[in-house]
Amino acid sequence: MAAVLTPPAPASSGPGALPRSRWGGRRNRWPLLPLVATVLLPALPYGASGGGGPADLASGVAVLVCAGRLLRLRSRPLSATAALVLGLPAVGFAVAAVAAADPAAALPGLVRYLQVFVLVPTAVVLLLRDAYGFRVVAGSLVLLAVVQGVTGVHQYVTGTGASYMGEDVRAVGTFGPGDIMGMATVVAYGLLAAAACALRAPHSAPAWLRPCAAVVAAALVVPLTLSFSRGVWIATGVALLVALALAGRRQALTSLAVLGAAGVVLVGGFGVGSEMIADRAASVTQVTRAPDRSVSDRYAMWSAAGSMWRERPVTGVGLKGFPAHRDGHASIGLSSGSDTAGAGQEFRRQALLSPHNMYLLVLGEQGLIGLTALVGSWAAILVGAVRRLRLARSRGGAAVDCGLAAVALMVWQSVDFLYADIGGPTTVLSGIVLGLAAWWALAEPDRGSTA
Repeated sequence: MAAVLTPPAPASSGPGALPRSRWGGRRNRWPLLPLVATVLLPALPYGASGGGGPADLASGVAVLVCAGRLLRLRSRPLSATAALVLGLPAVGFAVAAVAAADPAAALPGLVRYLQVFVLVPTAVVLLLRDAYGFRVVAGSLVLLAVVQGVTGVHQYVTGTGASYMGEDVRAVGTFGPGDIMGMATVVAYGLLAAAACALRAPHSAPAWLRPCAAVVAAALVVPLTLSFSRGVWIATGVALLVALALAGRRQALTSLAVLGAAGVVLVGGFGVGSEMIADRAASVTQVTRAPDRSVSDRYAMWSAAGSMWRERPVTGVGLKGFPAHRDGHASIGLSSGSDTAGAGQEFRRQALLSPHNMYLLVLGEQGLIGLTALVGSWAAILVGAVRRLRLARSRGGAAVDCGLAAVALMVWQSVDFLYADIGGPTTVLSGIVLGLAAWWALAEPDRGSTA
């Protein structure tokens, strides 16, 4: 299926040598640079509230580099299956944009959706030539997570974080209270990438890599916890359980024991935010009995998205149409916005312009056509990634760590989208994650892989 995606590589010159390809060896890895920049640049604070940040510019460079390489090579880069899976979401986006009441107003949404869910993932698939490239990008996710995690823990300890329950203790990293999920998202990405390496390190990796990856994964639990982001907690827990189940029984039991011990020591022994964490965790089970204001608002916005879909079930109200149609479909119980403060920002009222559920957002704005195309593409990637991971394990493949990371990240994204949607500087990272999972699912897992 994907033989045309990666050319056959001649035998390597040594047990740990990288295979050669028409893209070059170690010295010709420069096409990875825009991908690494796309991963790392969201950490830079900037004033724009929407897209157009440094990471978005880097992702545009990655797409242009990919297009330039393809024009120079003049070859069909994707199999028919890969092209269908990666391009399918574009159908729903285009239909929703054309069917919108104001197609011109929907154009920015069309560009954004194409960037995140089609162009960036495709660029990642085409620029990654082997497992080495995958590990470089995954390592960049870990580096970003460590930097943001350290910043977030410092905010909690010094009381300079975002406001939470009347105290400036919420870890938000460099993203500020305006993007409350930013730090939690990147820390979760890095935690899962590090955990995959700890579960199955590359065969030729130095002996210290696996224990270091385990330590990093365990340490990232601290800033993730101090983010007080319930949806991210749930998504990370589910993704870790899936990765553990696919890694093997022995690795699963050992890893669960280590994570359990780390949790007891960090929260129980040192009392890291224990009271606030307990209250936040308990609120997960109270969403139907005594929901807080954030949960009530989320329910109201979910209901509004469902009402938009019922009004226009096939094509939705149009891309970027949720804010304009919200008040006409939301209940009177919806508040005007959420309060944000702390982390260097004065008190501010932030408008609620999305339902905080990607699936309902797509359903309301793009209808059944858009939801079917997008979820169908993601489901194909996830199923393909799991199938190829199991195949690689049964054959003793050298890139099982890449497969575990790809599956864990894809599962995390799929679950997290139940509680979040796109927006903010970390949005483009969703495209990177989808691209990593798609590379593993749609390209031959063992071809070009290194131990």
